[in-house]
Amino acid sequence: MTNEPHEHRDGANDAQEPREDVRFTDKRRIDPETGKRRDQPGQPGEASQEDGADAVSQAEQILQDAAAAEDADAGAGESEGAEASGAVVDELRRDLQRLQAEFVNYRRRVDRDRSVAKEEAVNSMLESLLPVLDDIDAARTAGDLTDGPFAAIAKKLEQVLTGYGLERQDQEALAGAEFNPAQHEAMLRQPSEEVPEEHIIQVFRNGYVRGERVLRAAQVMVSAGAN
Repeated sequence: MTNEPHEHRDGANDAQEPREDVRFTDKRRIDPETGKRRDQPGQPGEASQEDGADAVSQAEQILQDAAAAEDADAGAGESEGAEASGAVVDELRRDLQRLQAEFVNYRRRVDRDRSVAKEEAVNSMLESLLPVLDDIDAARTAGDLTDGPFAAIAKKLEQVLTGYGLERQDQEALAGAEFNPAQHEAMLRQPSEEVPEEHIIQVFRNGYVRGERVLRAAQVMVSAGAN
């Protein structure tokens, strides 16, 4: 009997003892309902703003560093490009100078060959007309070119050929001149009291020259001197 009231008091004390509420802290950074970022517990709103500013400043610094690196690479690329361009320009300049020299030499050769071809053509034409001139000389010696149309034609022909540089070596031009084996062909040697030794006494066939070119050597008699 004595113990029952004691047990009843213990139960009353248990009923009167207060219970602690269960609490939990939601540490998620993103609010699942709003989808927005939360401020961390124990930190004011300015802290999140400061973090955002730091992130922006870091991003700006990264962009600045990237831009600086890009400028440096661009400068290095421009320097290398300038060196490469300079080398290409020098090579092209050398090629151009070589081509210019080759063209100048080619033009000189062409001009020289053209001039030589022209001279050869004129000389060939004059050589082909030498028999005609021999016939004219023979007709003149026979007295057939004293007057008339044929005499006029012969005179004009000789004038035209003289204009091409043809020079006649006849008796009038060579009598008493020194014998030149490069231009004259000695057909006979005779002693002469009037003509010095190794000088021309008489011309048997006229010779013709054009400049330094001998078209036909004159056939002559050469003096052997006085006995």
